[in-house]
Amino acid sequence: MKILYFYPENPTTSNQGNNARAFALLQYFKNRNHKIDYIGIASKSFSEVDLEVIKNANFIENGFLLKRDKRISKTLSYLFTYAIPNKLKGRIRDFDRTRFGHKNQFSKILKDNQYDYIIISYAYWAELIRENKYLKNAKLIIDTHDFLTSQFQNQKRFNLGKYFDKEIEILSLFQKVWVISSDENYVFSQFVTSDVVTIPHALEAKFQSNTSKKYDLVYVASSNEHNVKSAKWFFEEVYPKLNANLSICVVGKINEYIPELPNVTKIHFVEDLNQVYTESRVAICPMLSGTGLKIKVVEALSFGLPVVCNPRGIDGLINKTNNGCLVTEDATTFSKYIEQLLTDKSFYQQQQTLSENFFVNYLSVESVYLALDKVFK
Repeated sequence: MKILYFYPENPTTSNQGNNARAFALLQYFKNRNHKIDYIGIASKSFSEVDLEVIKNANFIENGFLLKRDKRISKTLSYLFTYAIPNKLKGRIRDFDRTRFGHKNQFSKILKDNQYDYIIISYAYWAELIRENKYLKNAKLIIDTHDFLTSQFQNQKRFNLGKYFDKEIEILSLFQKVWVISSDENYVFSQFVTSDVVTIPHALEAKFQSNTSKKYDLVYVASSNEHNVKSAKWFFEEVYPKLNANLSICVVGKINEYIPELPNVTKIHFVEDLNQVYTESRVAICPMLSGTGLKIKVVEALSFGLPVVCNPRGIDGLINKTNNGCLVTEDATTFSKYIEQLLTDKSFYQQQQTLSENFFVNYLSVESVYLALDKVFK
């Protein structure tokens, strides 16, 4: 079976949850011996050298990077085949990240190859396959990654009906719609006739029995607007209520927005998060906004760690209770959950067991691979 997999970024960079998900899919393809051609978007952080690294690790057979065509000689072609048609059709620019030259390069790859499946990541890039005459009857899959309409709701020109209609219209171009969360499955399956399939982020179980820990709390986050707002809430409202002797490890670009605080270890970048999770007792996921399954929660559950979070932290989980996550919107209750986990051994073990059982049943490699096998049967 030959699959064309489009994901715009470098999947080997572990600084974002979406990259981790893309890499996990490459691991699945390799495990099942599927032949994969990979297409990304050329950038400062994604070069031909990066593609060679992925290829040499036997994740892909061929790799391609789409580049924006900036040649002056192409100006008239740009105006009449790209800019003006897009303007006349009234396309919502937020839902189209293709640039001049991308679709021609993509079509050339399709023309030269035959694929059984074409997987496009994000509705932003669906224009690559729209009305493309070189699809050759390949089955089309959109890996949504997120509910995009919600991401635009704070923009001045946002119109809920218009944006949601556009997202559904894009998803309807594909035979199968992959969603990362059960919540998004419920929403999309009400409006598209395509087959909507929940494919969570898959990880190996790494449950630890060692009780010697370096950190009481671990907090992993990037620097997007949702995390910045949430981190501010945690360190202003929850942190002052915690025992002053607790050790907290914060990993990721979110550290750029966190002041120097007692007993807080800030690690801006780490090659392997496994060590940090192994050395931690409890994970926190303060999330006041945002959509989709939180990869940081899945990562914590893969280690059997109890998680303390806000309601947004359990978005996408098929079970909202008895899953190892303690959920609250109240800062005082948030701090009390943390204290109870760290001081009540019986309570901790109960939550740890719930965490491990939930992970094995719904988020483990074995569970997610079964769902993927059904797609490519």
